[in-house]
Amino acid sequence: MNNQGMLIDLYHLTMAQGFQEQGKSEVRACFYMHFRENPFEGGYTVACGTDHLAELIDNFYYEDDDIEYLATLDAPNGGKLFKHDFLETLRNLRLNIDIDAVRDGTLVFPHEPILRVMGPITDCQIVEAALLNAVNFESLIATKAARVCQVANGPVSEFGLRRAQGPNGAILASRAAYVGGCSSTSNVAAGKRFGIPVSGTHAHSWVMAFDDELEAFRAYVSAFPHNAILLVDTYSVEQGTARAIMVAREMRDRGERLMAIRIDSGDLAWGSRKARFMLDEAGFPEVKIVATNDLDEYTIASLLDQGAAIDMWGVGTKLVTAFDQPALGGVYKLSALCRPGSDCWEPRIKVSDTTGKRTLPGCVDVRRYYDADGNMMGDMVFDEQGVLEHRIIDPHDPLRRKDLSAGVFEPLLFPLVRQGKSVGKPDINAARLRAAVDLSRLDASRKRFLNPHSYPVGLSHELHARRDTLILSLIER
Repeated sequence: MNNQGMLIDLYHLTMAQGFQEQGKSEVRACFYMHFRENPFEGGYTVACGTDHLAELIDNFYYEDDDIEYLATLDAPNGGKLFKHDFLETLRNLRLNIDIDAVRDGTLVFPHEPILRVMGPITDCQIVEAALLNAVNFESLIATKAARVCQVANGPVSEFGLRRAQGPNGAILASRAAYVGGCSSTSNVAAGKRFGIPVSGTHAHSWVMAFDDELEAFRAYVSAFPHNAILLVDTYSVEQGTARAIMVAREMRDRGERLMAIRIDSGDLAWGSRKARFMLDEAGFPEVKIVATNDLDEYTIASLLDQGAAIDMWGVGTKLVTAFDQPALGGVYKLSALCRPGSDCWEPRIKVSDTTGKRTLPGCVDVRRYYDADGNMMGDMVFDEQGVLEHRIIDPHDPLRRKDLSAGVFEPLLFPLVRQGKSVGKPDINAARLRAAVDLSRLDASRKRFLNPHSYPVGLSHELHARRDTLILSLIER
């Protein structure tokens, strides 16, 4: 189905009906999304999924069969859950919200807004689950991909389709992995949909389908002389490499070239070093070695520490499933209200005994500061209702400006939706470049895996004072 209106938690609909009955449907609201901790105990998060929000909003409506289903729902204590007038409102719903968000590929950090939604409170509320679903999942996978690519000494291909959480999860994971730095995907559907380079050769079953390994290798390079990567570990890495060398000589005599061999099992460090020695001794130093087999950033780092002679990597299961952390804990909180007929935004705040769960009041925004060399210094959250004059970096340049001077900053939230209609056009390659540039400008101490330094995210003086005042007033009630 194209319509996204049913991608919603039930309590958003019950609240929407309640707002309508209380005459609050036209109260304007401001919500923002943030998360409290970076995933994988890391020092950064790669924002991803925001490019999909505009498409989601364009297709957020209810069809007749949706209304018919909702009309069948019973309340726990008897009667129907939803009333006829409210269901008719849903039938005619067209969202009237504005969304500003960080662009895909931007590095983001705990407690700062990564998207802001403003509009009628009902409209803002019912899109919560869909927005969180898109950004939480893809940001998690993009961050995992960035960590893997950070340690790899060569291109990383994502090929987790068979282990991903369903078809849609697989496709979006492939996209997020590409934004995070992977060079290609095995997922042909993702390649078609997003323009991601696709890669792949053959499996063990190809070798096993022939009477012997050498015959299988010859048959494969005959069929694909320009995509000649041979899987050498079906029986023995050493034996398979020797036979790949025989085929490489035959290809060279025909004016062709063996691109690489792939090792998918066993001791990858030992096997790759042995294979490298054999290839070099035979006069094929240009033939690359690809490694696969349940890899992640920690395994790759360990293999390289052991002197593995691996040039390219294939990473699947532990990437597309974010194996060591199942979810990013992004949340969506109300931060301001504007009553009908007024232009005054009233701040709202959630307080908690857990300091990390306190929210920020106002129509929050965020800006990023750089030093004179263009390195990221820190971010500041502020209320956009009190924006000061400032110099900004060209927001349309994914490379950012080269002539940065100390104290110059850029805004991080950009328009995605205006009055319920998408603005701008997603660009996956710009997102991928943005992630690479941001990572290059983040200090190494904040990119390390063990005990990374925290990136500073502060509040403007005005926002800090307002938050403290509101907390005190609520506590004293």
